Amino acid sequence: QSTGARKFSFLFSLLSEKKMGFIFEPKILHEIAKKAIKAGNGNMDVIVAEIVKLLNEKYAGHINLKKEWVFNNAGGAMGSMYVIHASITEYLIIFGTPIGTEGHTGRFFVDDYFIILKGEQWAFSEGQFERDVWKPGDMHHLKRGEAKAYKIPEMCWALEYARGWIPTMLPFGLADTFTSTLDLVTLWKTLRIYTTSAVSELLKGKV
Repeated sequence: QSTGARKFSFLFSLLSEKKMGFIFEPKILHEIAKKAIKAGNGNMDVIVAEIVKLLNEKYAGHINLKKEWVFNNAGGAMGSMYVIHASITEYLIIFGTPIGTEGHTGRFFVDDYFIILKGEQWAFSEGQFERDVWKPGDMHHLKRGEAKAYKIPEMCWALEYARGWIPTMLPFGLADTFTSTLDLVTLWKTLRIYTTSAVSELLKGKV
């Protein structure tokens, strides 16, 4: 981890995670993903359905059962996502693309966990001569304050979990709308889905 990334991480470690009220744990999500991969045997419809079923059994009341897909353009990359959970301090989505993409991961005030369900993700950090590769069942942890270049070479679908101050991610997640795509329909859908879910969680006492 670079000196700059360590300073960045330290700044936001001052915000007490104990007060954030996380309900998801990366290790549990990883196990759920691996069970779904085994059950689906490469069929993404089955894998997604199994993930949602297992999550709803364990986190009932905090899982969005309405499979509403929306495009996401961020850091030069483009994919599609289904928001399973979104609150002020956590989000859980299925994200990916069947045609490949590449771009900047973003440098966030959160920890991001990218669990591969199908396909591959490649990534590298500054000064790294060889790429890192994640395949089905692998979990790529992008630590808060870090950033990488990443690529989905052909196709990839993943269960992505982020924990921390999620609203701080929105500028990166929405900037391409104003500088490139001008896709106001996707902007509206994204804000509606996130806001509706976050408010719903707040009303349940979940930050």
